[in-house]
Amino acid sequence: ILDVMMPKLDGYQVCQRLRTDGRTSGVCIIMLTAKSMSADKVLGLTAGADDYISKPFDPMELVARVKTTLRRTREMRSVSPLTGLPGNVQIEAEMQRRVADGETFAVLWLDLDNFKAFNDRYGFIRGDSAINYLATVLREATTDDQFIGHIGGDDFVVLTSADDCETLSQAIVARFDKDVKDLYDPEDATRGTVVVTDRLGRELEYPLLSVSIGAATNEHHPVKDYRELVEVATEMKSFSKKRPGSVYAIDRRGSAEDGA
Repeated sequence: ILDVMMPKLDGYQVCQRLRTDGRTSGVCIIMLTAKSMSADKVLGLTAGADDYISKPFDPMELVARVKTTLRRTREMRSVSPLTGLPGNVQIEAEMQRRVADGETFAVLWLDLDNFKAFNDRYGFIRGDSAINYLATVLREATTDDQFIGHIGGDDFVVLTSADDCETLSQAIVARFDKDVKDLYDPEDATRGTVVVTDRLGRELEYPLLSVSIGAATNEHHPVKDYRELVEVATEMKSFSKKRPGSVYAIDRRGSAEDGA
């Protein structure tokens, strides 16, 4: 909390110094000022402040603003800088909330197949484009009441209702396969494979990118810890990855249906 009116350096100058120092650039800053001019508030926000409050202030309002600023900062730090999707902090919080509220829901765990070969062939910048492609597919396949998270790398998670689990998995697979060839050079897209030279100088051929999905739901297996669902979804994704192409597998144990 920085008071604008301070001896030697004013709050704006201190704020700017904090923001330009790598050791303190991520610190949450609230400007405290007796001034009510809009220009002064704009100056504080321009200097890098996260929020402001005018004197005299209500202590309860100050505490509330501090809590809100800290929460907002935690959420922003959790967002993937590559895809703009919620990261691990928000993913964990959302799953914990659904379990605590007694919701029946499904966890879809996803990643790309043959991603290392794609990176080796085209480099990390185009590898990032492939990750963003999957993020776009997920955004287009889901609705506002479904949650998408970016775990990291090429790993993603989607939370949806148990009823929509299979329909959504089918939609993701179909949408992904529709335009995935656009990520490749024409000759690779036409051939349907990429050729990569390994460290021993051998040329190895790999299939194009595909997506593997593992899904688990608490519909027939009530859980007290969201990690139980994650464990099963991860297991189902491993099953998917053993099969060629874009595949989804849903844990049906305990339901009226057999198999995945």
